[in-house]
Amino acid sequence: MLASPFAALGVTPESTQQAVGYPTLFLLIVLGALVPVVPTGALVSSAAVVAVHQTAPLSLLMVFGVSALAAFLGDIALYWLGRRGMHSKNGSRWLAAIRDRAPEDRLAQAQEKLADHGVLVLVLSRLVPAGRIPVMLACLMAKMPLREFARGDAPACLAWALTYQLIGILGGSLFKEPWQGVVVAVALTVLISTAPALWRKVRRTVS
Repeated sequence: MLASPFAALGVTPESTQQAVGYPTLFLLIVLGALVPVVPTGALVSSAAVVAVHQTAPLSLLMVFGVSALAAFLGDIALYWLGRRGMHSKNGSRWLAAIRDRAPEDRLAQAQEKLADHGVLVLVLSRLVPAGRIPVMLACLMAKMPLREFARGDAPACLAWALTYQLIGILGGSLFKEPWQGVVVAVALTVLISTAPALWRKVRRTVS
C-alpha cells in the first residue's frame, strides 16, 4: 500500500486539517462579528464536533481559544469603527449598519440594562440571541471608552465560545460520525438563535 505524500513528509492528514481549519475558523468568526450574517455560533459548534473526533488532545482547547480570540477582536474592530462613525459628521456605513440591526425596542432595553448593570450587560449580550448589536450600540451612544468596552467584552467572548463549544461536544459525543454531530450542533444553534424571535412573534400575534 502506497503511503500518502503527507505521510512521507511526516505530516498526518489530521494535522493538515488543523493547519487549515483553525485559521479559517478564526477568519470566519472575525468576519461574522463585523458582518453578522455568518452563523458564528454554528461554526464554533461544528468545529467542536470535529475536535471531539480527533486524536489531538489539545483540539478542543484550540477551538475554544481561536473562537474566543476571533470573537473578541471582531467585536473590538466593530466597536472602534462605530466610535469613528459617532465622531464623524456624516457617520459611517459601519455605524449605520449597527443602527439598522438594532430595533428601537431592543435598543431601549439595552440602554436600560447598561445604565443599571454597566459593562456586566456585555457578558449576557453575547449569550442572548441578537443581543450583541443593541448592547454595542447602547455602549456607543453612552460614549463608553474602547478600553472599558474591551474589559466587558472579553469575558463575554469567553462565555460565548464555551457555550457553543459545549453544544458541539454534546453533538459530537452522541454520534460516531462527525457529520451527524455537525448536523445536530447546527440544528441546536439555529434553534437557540431563532427561538426568542419566534416567541416574540407569537406573543404579538396572541396579544
